[in-house]
Amino acid sequence: MKEIHNFTILERHTLGSQYFSLVLQHTDTMQPVSPGQFVEVLVEGEREVMLRRPISVHDADPAAGTLTLLIQIVGPGTRRLSRLGVGESLNLVYPLGHGFTTDLRPPTSALLVGGGAGIAPLLHLAKVLSAKGLHPTVLLGGRTADLIPVRDAFLPYAQVGIATDDGSLGHHGIVTTHPDFAFPYDIIYTCGPTPMMKAVARSAAERGIRCEVSLENMMACGVGACLCCVTDTDHGHRCVCKEGPVFDISTMKKWYQC
Repeated sequence: MKEIHNFTILERHTLGSQYFSLVLQHTDTMQPVSPGQFVEVLVEGEREVMLRRPISVHDADPAAGTLTLLIQIVGPGTRRLSRLGVGESLNLVYPLGHGFTTDLRPPTSALLVGGGAGIAPLLHLAKVLSAKGLHPTVLLGGRTADLIPVRDAFLPYAQVGIATDDGSLGHHGIVTTHPDFAFPYDIIYTCGPTPMMKAVARSAAERGIRCEVSLENMMACGVGACLCCVTDTDHGHRCVCKEGPVFDISTMKKWYQC
């Protein structure tokens, strides 16, 4: 059930030159949030920002009543959020969207591939899969080491590989050329820049591996009312905010083959 609720900022962390994280405390019973779901954040005090901003849930702990958001500074809305401090309030609509499939059992082998801000939802996914007895592999990619802000957070839950375009950290190249990418996994999850996700999806399809992609279309309302986030699927147009953002590539050939 979707809620509109104020959260209090418990922690704020600067992560490299472009990212920061907010740990938010719910003052009442928090709704469960599945990996891959997102929130719509109200940005107050910024005249240029009229609409809420969709942000992936980086981590969630319903027992503690906390949500963590990993945010990249890309415009006036996220820049305003980056100036918030501990103790301030943030209004969210949550939980929104359709998340990743997590009803897996050992010995299922899972690969999580993230790039840029698309790294954000994969931590919550890695923790949930780890709690189910799986030990997934996570591949994180970026142009430089500075653009991979939270690699250490994955270490308790997964085997972690890094790929950077400039070779400043880990494998020198894009994530799909990392040696760990070639393993015959049972399922691949990916979130990040569209060219990266399409490359991952095409490779998975060619190898007969189940794959889920989390799209990052512009989402203004978060509930399927404004239709600005519609994407073309094999079954017609679908709202990414409501029927996604996670889609199985078996329904997305039109998307990843173009």
